[in-house]
Amino acid sequence: MLIKCYNRAMIDVTQDIHSLTTFKRNSSGLMKRMKKTGRPLVLTVNGKAEAVLLDAAAYQQIAGQLDVMTSLRRGLSQAEKGQGRSVDEVFDELQQIDSQK
Repeated sequence: MLIKCYNRAMIDVTQDIHSLTTFKRNSSGLMKRMKKTGRPLVLTVNGKAEAVLLDAAAYQQIAGQLDVMTSLRRGLSQAEKGQGRSVDEVFDELQQIDSQK
C-alpha cells in the first residue's frame, strides 16, 4: 500500500518499514534504496514506529511546504482579527516601488 503526500509517494508499507536492528545491519543498502525511491524509511523498535528517516531533498521540500503553510495560517489569523492590509493597498505599494526603479 502506497501512501501519498504532496503528490509524491511517501511510504510504501510493504518496503519502507524496518526495524532499527535491520537498519543498523544494512544502513548502506537501505539508504541507497531511500535515495533511489525518494521515499522515507520508517524505523521501528519493538514493532512500533519510532523514527522516520528522510533524505535531505525530501526534508527540504517538506520543511518548505510547512513554512508556507505556517505563513498562510498566520495571515489568515491576522485577517480574522482585522489586521493587515487590503489587496489594493499592497498592489498600490508594489506599483510605487516599481515606479521608483
